[in-house]
Amino acid sequence: MLIRKSFRFEAAHVLPYHPGKCSRLHGHSYKLEVGIGGPVQTDGPARGMIRDFGDVSEIVKREVIAACDHASLNDLMDNPTAEQIIVWIWKRLAPLVPLAELVLWETPTACAVLRAGDPETR
Repeated sequence: MLIRKSFRFEAAHVLPYHPGKCSRLHGHSYKLEVGIGGPVQTDGPARGMIRDFGDVSEIVKREVIAACDHASLNDLMDNPTAEQIIVWIWKRLAPLVPLAELVLWETPTACAVLRAGDPETR
């Protein structure tokens, strides 16, 4: 089973290897969808859930949103393409929650998707 929680953050970046206008400083209103997979818990405080949405929210806000929101993503990585950002996010979250999928929307019509088992998750 999969649960999903969405987050938003504002960030700027420069794509230094891009041949067009994205090589200049610009920003995006990012939407991040975090998919957590696993069995429904049968006991304990998360009984009947895969993971408590509040716990997921706390972890994502602390590990990702706090670092990215209203920041220059070039301070976090050399070439902050959507593909590189989503791998960076995966590496921060994977040790803390059982990730099944991340979707990072850079614009309302363009996103990167990373799923458990993809080569970049190893």
